[in-house]
Amino acid sequence: MTLTPQEQGVRDALDALGIAYEPHAHPPVATAEEAAQHWGGIDAAHCKNLFLRNQKGMRYYLVIIEHTKRADLRAVANQIGDGKLSFASPERLMTHLGLTPGSVSPFGLPHDREHVVRVFIDRDLQSARRISFHPNINTATLVIAYADFLKFLESSGHTAESVTV
Repeated sequence: MTLTPQEQGVRDALDALGIAYEPHAHPPVATAEEAAQHWGGIDAAHCKNLFLRNQKGMRYYLVIIEHTKRADLRAVANQIGDGKLSFASPERLMTHLGLTPGSVSPFGLPHDREHVVRVFIDRDLQSARRISFHPNINTATLVIAYADFLKFLESSGHTAESVTV
């Protein structure tokens, strides 16, 4: 199986950090709801990744929640100490994370060399043993240990702050 450059880059980064991963290929999916059809039998917490910006477009956030939840953006904004939040444009997503819509993932954080993106993870996910994300392409899902996810974040120069969604 030939990997896309996006997926190969993520796998190479995980390999370099000594992080074990479990790959799962599937057809292209645009939403977490579509992806859920292909996650049967995968023992992991599956995530929805929201790339958001504040009202002035000066601050950016990656909010990671369990895939079945709906985010209350007003409540999230209040917890992180910012005004109104909205989804960032595809152009901003590409600029800051090197990703396209439908492939949003914390695995894009190494592209954020200026560290302008703050990462927030739903408290309910913090007790997960294993967690899954797209490897920067929406035709696969990678499962890693939650502790290894934190190790990956640290290697990219980011930390995860907690929110309740």
